[in-house]
Amino acid sequence: MAQDAAGLKKSMIGQWELSTTERSKTCVVTLKGDGTAQGLKLELEPACPKALPFTKDIAGWSVRGFDIVRLQDGSGQSVIDFTEVESGIFEGLRSGEGVYILQNLAAARSLAKSMDQMIGDWSMMRGNGRNICGLTLTNTEATPDNFAVFLKPRCDPLVANFNPTVWRLERGELLLTSDRGEIWHFEADDNAQWRRMPDSADPLILVRNN
Repeated sequence: MAQDAAGLKKSMIGQWELSTTERSKTCVVTLKGDGTAQGLKLELEPACPKALPFTKDIAGWSVRGFDIVRLQDGSGQSVIDFTEVESGIFEGLRSGEGVYILQNLAAARSLAKSMDQMIGDWSMMRGNGRNICGLTLTNTEATPDNFAVFLKPRCDPLVANFNPTVWRLERGELLLTSDRGEIWHFEADDNAQWRRMPDSADPLILVRNN
């Protein structure tokens, strides 16, 4: 976390991804260190206003107080204010629209790459290595920002009754969600293995099929 306004300003100079919370709509913003009395300069990629219409009003940026990054219009008024929620990730709220995320572009791109690596066939196992279900994660968008998952036949009743229909990656977790809105959270043990949280004595583990 930046300790003061000058440190925050310095840490913000560079390329950032501005997006909806699930990254279905994204826009690259380049924050610069020079500016005018009205604020520091920035560049928005040409596709930004189409993806996120409010960005057409953004003319500059500034740091307010110790922890607020403001994207502002030509008169210095706030278009959206962001505060850091975890290292390198900022959240901002636009009334009537919802929450938007500002995060380091390289980190955002690595998330997209990691999502690509998730697509394919997986096995759900118990801690003793017993395979209780096979499932396929697809890149078919089922609902906004959620992707279809299919269970293979003959799954253990525990998984069959849960019956997840969509999946997504969020803040480093793999989320499986059922039609009823029930969510199972998995955290990565390593690239090819994810463990259901909270952990238990008889864990559920997702293992990538080679």
